[in-house]
Amino acid sequence: MATPSRHLAFRILTQIGPASPILSDLLADASVDGLPPRDRAFLHELVLGTLRRRGALDTALSPLLERPFSDLHLHIQTALRIGAYQILRLRVPDRAAVSESVDLVRSTAPRAAGLVNAVLRRLAREGPPPERDPQTDPLGWLTTTGSLPRWIAERWIDRLGAPRAVSRARAFLEPPPTAFRPNPHRSEAWGRVEAAGLDPQPLTVPGAWKARRGARATDLAAERLIYLQDEGSQLVAHVAAHHGLTLDACAAPGGKALLMADQIGLDGTVVAADASPRRLRTLAALLRRWGAPNVRCIGADTLRSPFRILFDAVLVDAPCSGLGTLARHPDIRWRLEPDEIARHAARQRSLLTAAAALVVSGGPLVYSTCSLEHEENEGVVEAFLAAHPDFHPEPFPDWAAPFSDGAYARTLPERDGGDGFFLAPLGRD
Repeated sequence: MATPSRHLAFRILTQIGPASPILSDLLADASVDGLPPRDRAFLHELVLGTLRRRGALDTALSPLLERPFSDLHLHIQTALRIGAYQILRLRVPDRAAVSESVDLVRSTAPRAAGLVNAVLRRLAREGPPPERDPQTDPLGWLTTTGSLPRWIAERWIDRLGAPRAVSRARAFLEPPPTAFRPNPHRSEAWGRVEAAGLDPQPLTVPGAWKARRGARATDLAAERLIYLQDEGSQLVAHVAAHHGLTLDACAAPGGKALLMADQIGLDGTVVAADASPRRLRTLAALLRRWGAPNVRCIGADTLRSPFRILFDAVLVDAPCSGLGTLARHPDIRWRLEPDEIARHAARQRSLLTAAAALVVSGGPLVYSTCSLEHEENEGVVEAFLAAHPDFHPEPFPDWAAPFSDGAYARTLPERDGGDGFFLAPLGRD
């Protein structure tokens, strides 16, 4: 009988694909939360690692099969991937990796148990095939070792050039660094950080820290002593923080609203709006536990704004493809379809236009995404500026210079570590 962590990992991984649930929602299930901490950590490693390395795993398994890997039933594919990940990437005894994977597939496709057993045993004996050369065959490397769907690999080679595409894919193969900020409302926060052995190192964004690799920060985060937040996300919130009344137009899960509120303190109020009741409930619970008296949660869709006032500042952290977060959210590479980027961009243009009507003259309008794709970033902003001559790009603070890219700013996984964010602060005449 497969262990509970492997069984749940198998169940989650069989759900990932086009139009599938979001991985973070699947991992938030009560059955996962109910696991002992060590088992839960192993489940997360199995799921996230298998998704990050899926292309390489499929490449290693394919020569050992008599028919194409893509022809296999999804449950057989998933059992093979879970077993291969343990054999090739984890310090799990081969015998355990094989037998547990056989047990997984036996529960849903019993006739395939022999196939899974034979293929994984052979993989354990022979190892994976040699990697493609990323210099002479970048597309081949990106779609195998780089673990990207072909359409993303071709897109990045075309847009970035092969060397940068390979560098970005390499960055997305590894778990992102643990960036955080301490809770300014808890006097004991920093002492607990030091006592927990996080060995914090300062990042470029003021107040942002990075824990040493392997340090457990989740317990402190659960107690709301720290907030786990990528440096790019903290960059956006720092630039968007403004005294007075600020609208965070797409606020959930709430990290940027919290940071803006902590930055402005009693000199302002952040209105955290979101259209999803479920996400809004999660945000409200976070605010209560963090201690943010100057944040107001409101259920609101910016495209059908209920507001009859103007705000001193507006942040539009627009829903996007998430292609800047493939290390943190590796399911995106297997869920996203090519035409979704254009659909996101159309909605982003509408959101930015709607939000522009809510900012006072002279106030900042900040646009951001966790994508690095042109259509969702410069394409949106430049179309907006062409249609709204009363808006213009605003300068960045001096400390943000390392992220500067002309009139915009970006965090790049291959350069900065962490997620890829795009940021455009605009001003209204």
